Amino acid sequence: MSNNVAPEAYHALGLQMRCPAVNLLPVAQARAAMLETIERAGQLIAGSRGFLASFTGGAARLVVLPEYFMSSFPLGESIEAWQAKGCVAMDGPEYEALGEIAQKQAIFLSGNLYELDPHFPKLYFQTSFIIGPSGDVVLRYRRLVSMFAPTPHDVLDAYLDHYGAEGLFPVADTELGRLACVASEEILYPELTRAHVLRGAEVICHASSEVGSPQATPKNIAKRARAYENMVYVVSANSAGISGIPFPEASTDGHSQVVDYKGQILGEAAWGESMCGNGEIDIAALRRARRKPGMTNTLARQRLELFKHGYGGEAVYPANNLQNVDAPERAHFQRTLAATIEALDKRGVI
Repeated sequence: MSNNVAPEAYHALGLQMRCPAVNLLPVAQARAAMLETIERAGQLIAGSRGFLASFTGGAARLVVLPEYFMSSFPLGESIEAWQAKGCVAMDGPEYEALGEIAQKQAIFLSGNLYELDPHFPKLYFQTSFIIGPSGDVVLRYRRLVSMFAPTPHDVLDAYLDHYGAEGLFPVADTELGRLACVASEEILYPELTRAHVLRGAEVICHASSEVGSPQATPKNIAKRARAYENMVYVVSANSAGISGIPFPEASTDGHSQVVDYKGQILGEAAWGESMCGNGEIDIAALRRARRKPGMTNTLARQRLELFKHGYGGEAVYPANNLQNVDAPERAHFQRTLAATIEALDKRGVI
């Protein structure tokens, strides 16, 4: 890793904001609405940073936005229809607008959206991004585990041909430390976070749109577990509800938070739009902890060779399942999962 000098401690913010859905809008209106949401996100970021600067003595330098914050999720639309209505180009005006926010606020800005890729014109990918203070995208991570959306794993061989293995688990070496992303429910899969950490990640940006509940939800438990077991910070932003679709708005609300490498929540939002999910990131302290030869060094104590046989044996969910599918339908993913369960049953796994 090139960035060996730890940055000074800084504040990070998981910005909990309402996510307006575009599903019920005509295409042209949907495209305009997404740009309007980006503009509003910029206003919330500026206001939150100003208040936090007066309250904590330092404005947030890393801001994470919720999962699909400007579009919501496909609600029955075909892949082709969602490409037209809810997806953005890799060099589109949406990224330009987000870059202007990052540049104006002098922040690293992370979020999650649906993205087109010219290498895969029949698909789209759910993409987590990090934009630097220059306004340029410094990291682009495509969600690898999803139920109803295409992923790089579904076209793995072709994806590796275009982006290489480093394209699966990218880590950005920045002035704030080494940053990476996982998306939404991927926080439930330990291997995904660990793969990033084994490539040097120190801060995980987690854009989510998850169940809001006073109970200990799976994702909330997982955020602290992933932070502790990998000695990594997690900055998680949940939506403050999704509006504009026939869906109870507050179902995905609450618990945006910053978790430190000890698994401790430094700041957490309750319900509604909130900047309370903020906390201090101390990369120097993290690096010191990672270098101590003690029982709490859960990262250095990994014995990965033990798991090679289990992970290197028969596949579970099949890679490349969209390789020869010209126009995938939503039902394809359900059928593939059902076939996977049947195969696991035959193997005596379940």
